[in-house]
Amino acid sequence: MVDSISDERAQQLRAWLLAQPPALGLAVPTLRPASADASFRRYFRLDAAGVPGGSAIAMDAPPDKEDCRPFVHVAQLLAAAGVHAPRVLAADLTQGFLLLTDLGHATYLAALRQADATRADALMSDAIDALLRWQQATQPGQLPAYDEALMRRELNLFPDWYVARHLGRDLSTVQRLALEPMFRRILDACLAQPTVYVHRDYMPRNLMVAAPNPGVLDFQDAVAGPIAYDLASLLRDAFLSWDEEREIDWAIRYWERARRVGLPVRADFGAFWRDLEWMALQRHLKVLGIFARINYRDGKPHYLADAPRFVRYVRATALRYDELVPLLRLFDELGIVAP
Repeated sequence: MVDSISDERAQQLRAWLLAQPPALGLAVPTLRPASADASFRRYFRLDAAGVPGGSAIAMDAPPDKEDCRPFVHVAQLLAAAGVHAPRVLAADLTQGFLLLTDLGHATYLAALRQADATRADALMSDAIDALLRWQQATQPGQLPAYDEALMRRELNLFPDWYVARHLGRDLSTVQRLALEPMFRRILDACLAQPTVYVHRDYMPRNLMVAAPNPGVLDFQDAVAGPIAYDLASLLRDAFLSWDEEREIDWAIRYWERARRVGLPVRADFGAFWRDLEWMALQRHLKVLGIFARINYRDGKPHYLADAPRFVRYVRATALRYDELVPLLRLFDELGIVAP
């Protein structure tokens, strides 16, 4: 209950909720932690008699660290695309508070961990359909560009945070000269892809089992970028791995449906699969750096426990492409291996 939420921001949030219209039926004394994420945002759940489902989510996003405006804008884009995302019931962008509809407790991550093959196929099929609706809704000028500068900044998180900070290693001149052509090839492969709306973290932890299914969360960093990015995030998750046969099966289902609705995927599935793998590689290197940064800068150590999963993803991909042999050699030299 609210008595256990005693920090100043939470008390400011409580006062803001108390000032909301009575028609929402907010039971502010029921305010309780709902979740936190890798950013500075926090989420609280409270009973709300006037809201469908009987509860609502309050977001606390400190304005000196987070900007709520992209969240509000992307929520509107998702709704216009026919994707089930939280609806903004009230907003105070100056204080960094949002009141949202509640998509429930059941994450895709939990459901997929317990699902048999039939249930997993059904869940992933729904996620693919929602992704296709999101991509089909793409309009120019609505989202920031996922351009080379941003992709390169993300790639640099790997040497700066994972190698230098986490491993405590300084890359030699030879190693840096070997890494740069790898980054160049990855960037060229990603930037050559057609541009669509990109959620940028479209993974099971951010999808909710809901009606209509899925509910989509954590979309405030959406951009306009490579078409394979969100599917790569879905299939090669931070917290859940699949065997290659299932990855390829789900990728084929996406690719076939994408072609039917006129999305600009490659005409040859093998070429599309390569696009997906190289896009995933950019994400994997970035996430290794992000997990290290979250640990050392933000004091959130539990994400690093899943770093070996991304090491395995990188090594498996590098083994399949001759152009990536120097990246695999660099991992060997640095001792970056995974059980």
